[in-house]
Amino acid sequence: MSPEVHDDIAEVLITAEEIQDKIRELAKQVTEEYRGKDVLLVGVLKGAFVFMSDLAREIQLPIEFDFMAVSSYGSSTKSSGVVRILKDLDYEITGRHVLLVEDIIDSGLTISYLLRYLEARGPASLEICSLFWKKGEQAVPLDVRFPGFEIPSVFVVGYGLDFAERYRNLPYIGVLKPSAYGSEAP
Repeated sequence: MSPEVHDDIAEVLITAEEIQDKIRELAKQVTEEYRGKDVLLVGVLKGAFVFMSDLAREIQLPIEFDFMAVSSYGSSTKSSGVVRILKDLDYEITGRHVLLVEDIIDSGLTISYLLRYLEARGPASLEICSLFWKKGEQAVPLDVRFPGFEIPSVFVVGYGLDFAERYRNLPYIGVLKPSAYGSEAP
């Protein structure tokens, strides 16, 4: 039985079942790619925590994980491109295979900054796994090694994605009704 659709959601773009199927598919690819390697998953907080948790449980390898917290949106719904590191990694990544786990890529400015920031630390490899991707919206070219869903250029919430820190707990990806954001239009 699927959960009720929240009153503020105009449309469900991707169901909880579709998300879990995609995560199993991505985890299988990650397992094959990193078999026999020392891999560290790096999640970008707060949005990627739900995805990374489910992905990590599906990967059939011994893995470690760490988190970074960055700010590039402020209270806006579009990335400003100015990235502030709010929480850096706890682990050393020199010589390690690092998989940067992201919830969504839109402009690509934040992930591009993080790639340069992490690459300077000398990892053995550095790849991206993003569950959602607004392909064609990128201001910078990106190579996403493990892409999930390509979604349209609409503001979405659920499964870790938020609007004003709300809706992260929805098990699906939905589009907000205009009444949900009032004067703070995305």
